[in-house]
Amino acid sequence: MASHFFLCIHGKLVIVAYEPDGDSVRFIADDATHYQALTRADRIRPSKRDGSVQLRFEGVDAPELHYGSDAQPLGDTARDALLGWIGFTAIEFDKRQPTKVTTAEPVTVRAAILAQMVEVNGRPVAYVLVETADALPADGAWVNVDQALLERTLNVRLLSEGQAYYTVYTSAPMSHRSHLRSVADKARTSGMGVWGRDTTPDWVLADQASIGTNGQLILPKLFRRCTDYLKAVDKGFIGNLGDWLISSATSSRDENDRVLIRDTTEVHLSDLIQQRNQHIAFQADLLDLTFVEK
Repeated sequence: MASHFFLCIHGKLVIVAYEPDGDSVRFIADDATHYQALTRADRIRPSKRDGSVQLRFEGVDAPELHYGSDAQPLGDTARDALLGWIGFTAIEFDKRQPTKVTTAEPVTVRAAILAQMVEVNGRPVAYVLVETADALPADGAWVNVDQALLERTLNVRLLSEGQAYYTVYTSAPMSHRSHLRSVADKARTSGMGVWGRDTTPDWVLADQASIGTNGQLILPKLFRRCTDYLKAVDKGFIGNLGDWLISSATSSRDENDRVLIRDTTEVHLSDLIQQRNQHIAFQADLLDLTFVEK
């Protein structure tokens, strides 16, 4: 069973010269040695420029803003909301690379992360707090993250305002999953943000444009899988999305995620996809899913 204790690391968030999105920004720790206490800390590769690391926000997945050159509807909306909540203003973007920040005020914002582990791509999986130092748990302390502390995180705000999808992994404590699910359910019932546009239960995958910025909005994880699948089709793959998920799985990169339904039945992502020609139906409630951490 996942522990409720998370390591609090103080530092600052930075966006200038980077490409933040709706569920990930870069963080510079005041004391980077704290990372050594995280599971799989050896995967972290701080920037040589400023020592920053990319975060993965726990429990959320915002619409993609830059999956390679591909993006989803509302990706920029989620990013702008998150950066505003953090406290960045006067943000300007590169005219040639419009997702890259060139200027912002202030240059950095004080923050703290609550983390236990580092995921396969080297990002600390974190709850993020943006508060005055005297309101934060102590730097380097292991903190019991209860519901009251969860409610103070940017993660919960993203879910409560519908700026991101509920996306949890088995590494998250069961009580956290339950609370985050409840927050997301309220946003979905109200049709807020992504829930007012979501077509995951039933969509058409004709080409990249059909799920692009002017197309249908689906769970970002599925968007990433669909994007990679379409590239495989362009290279000659014959079969549907489920076939590709099964055939593309390797020991080093398995895109056919293992998923728990209601924290009990384990299936693969391909088992939840029903496809007829270009028409795809997803056979599970998004709020019932828990992905098995890789």
